[in-house]
Amino acid sequence: MSLALIGLNHKTAPIELRERIAINRDELPEATRALAAMPGVAECMIVSTCNRVEMLAAVEGPEVELTQFVAEHFGLNAAEVEPHLYKYRDQEAVRHLFRMAASLDSMVVGESQILGQVKEAFQAARTAGTVASQLEHLLQSAFSAAKKARTETGIGANSVSIASVAVDMARKIFGSLEGRTVFLVGAGKMSELAARHLTQQGVGAILVTNRTEARARRMAEEIQGRIVPRVVPFEQLYQAAAEADIVISSTGAPHHIFTRTHGQEFLRKRRNRPMFFIDIAVPRDVDPAMNDLDGIFVYDVDDLQQVAAAHLEERSREASDAEALIEIEVERFHQKQRAVNVAPAIVALQQKAEEIRKCELERMNGKLSSLTEEQRAAVEALTRGLVNKFLHPPMQAMKQAARENDQVKLDALCETWSVQSSAPEKQETVSMTEASQ
Repeated sequence: MSLALIGLNHKTAPIELRERIAINRDELPEATRALAAMPGVAECMIVSTCNRVEMLAAVEGPEVELTQFVAEHFGLNAAEVEPHLYKYRDQEAVRHLFRMAASLDSMVVGESQILGQVKEAFQAARTAGTVASQLEHLLQSAFSAAKKARTETGIGANSVSIASVAVDMARKIFGSLEGRTVFLVGAGKMSELAARHLTQQGVGAILVTNRTEARARRMAEEIQGRIVPRVVPFEQLYQAAAEADIVISSTGAPHHIFTRTHGQEFLRKRRNRPMFFIDIAVPRDVDPAMNDLDGIFVYDVDDLQQVAAAHLEERSREASDAEALIEIEVERFHQKQRAVNVAPAIVALQQKAEEIRKCELERMNGKLSSLTEEQRAAVEALTRGLVNKFLHPPMQAMKQAARENDQVKLDALCETWSVQSSAPEKQETVSMTEASQ
């Protein structure tokens, strides 16, 4: 069994491609089960955010290729998607997962949302029944490493996010947000974070809408302070949008909810006063064609990368510290895995020694027949103790070889003691000298 990871993100693929393979929360379990149904896939999970779609799987054999699944499941041509994919196996897959969970691979380095998104993806895979021991151990280790990175380095200080970068961009566009009306379309986590940042920037009014009005009201209650957000029924989306100077949209809609026609109507109602759309949804909520209208300016999640780059520059030292910590955690995970992998060889050694001990006692049974039960128990304890002491050095040597990833030494020890090597590529038992000789 080995690990395989395949994906694309904001660094490797444009938003036009990412939105074609984005998977919303409701579709995630079905897509995960479809991946699990692939021949050779034993365990799997899928992470889908506005900036990435990644598939992680425990697979049986190196020939299992996930590219075809990506193309077929999303109705794409394999040649079209292939140049944008990154693929990792085993140790590199572990390293990538740990870095991603720690937000070191995010558009905004240090943002906290990705860890929650990975946890949601993991829970969806659990619910779909596609996770067993291998991914369970791997993901728990990744979560632990990400938590360490946030608590033991400065990467989590002055936390930023895609939402905060969006608000920062809006502030730069207007110079100041004081007195401006902002419309939040979608009541998810991103909108909630954006609202909290907006209140700090002194906006004049915040409007909130969501397809489920109860969610919009709940968010409005949670974020109210100096400003009491106004909840807009979703049916009044377009009437309310015309009031806003800035629209920040983050819904799970599979298609554009703001089109060029809507934009023309907004400008007419606003008497050509400028209007800004910051679209942080994938798939996009705002038709890019709206940018062609004089007076309307549209920025999508990829446009935020320029602002995010400034944050990365500021956080370069913290990111460097976090990278070093993650490398230590990755190596620690591999050491644990190697210790787990050598366990069958150690168990086999113990079983072999126990067989020899029992055979020797059986052979001497006639000479021990006159012993009392108490004396027999003493002989039993004596022989067990001798075997344990005898086995201690070779077992420690095997564990040390596993920790150091010294397969040559491990193979030599296994050959000496007639047990099978734990190396993945070494499946047969080597013929060796009997340990009793």
